[in-house]
Amino acid sequence: MQRIIFASGNKGKVSEVRHILSDLNIKILSLNDIDFTGTIEEIGSTFEENAKLKAREIFHRYKIPAIADDSGLVVEQLNGKPGVHSARYAGNNTNDKLNNLKLLQELEKFPEPHSAKFVCAAVFYDGKNFHSANGEITGKIITSERGNNGFGYDPLFIPDGFNLTSAELSPEIKNSISHRYRAFSQLKKILAEFQYEY
Repeated sequence: MQRIIFASGNKGKVSEVRHILSDLNIKILSLNDIDFTGTIEEIGSTFEENAKLKAREIFHRYKIPAIADDSGLVVEQLNGKPGVHSARYAGNNTNDKLNNLKLLQELEKFPEPHSAKFVCAAVFYDGKNFHSANGEITGKIITSERGNNGFGYDPLFIPDGFNLTSAELSPEIKNSISHRYRAFSQLKKILAEFQYEY
């Protein structure tokens, strides 16, 4: 079975991606599985650039094909912010609550609805070529947090077609419509076309 390293140590994300790719004849290793303890600086100006940085770094260290992703929230009235800075919107030593608070403060001067989307870029790197896929889910930002099932900006984001925030949806529903699911479902088609001998 072909091994591929997923450049993430986030157990929830790793589980989700393993599920999406489960019917491919590949074994997904996480950064925890290979005892990776370093950090990879995400200095790209786009989600795809950051994903490529992570995949390239992991391949060069371990000489095993790598997949990686980067994702975040894009708010129309804020000219695309927080964007690639979604995880550290309120500063380098921030948390979800502080990021959400800053987002709401930034949106106070704008009328509702606050149109937004979650975006994910997923890439595969085999040491020679990058293969990229993108997924997104559109919706709107509300003015107070609701729900406990999600993380990040999920308590403030209502996907189009729903009355519940992403943090109020069941994990099964959320994962079936998420930006990450859509990106990795596209990447899966690319992975299915390739056979590797390492």
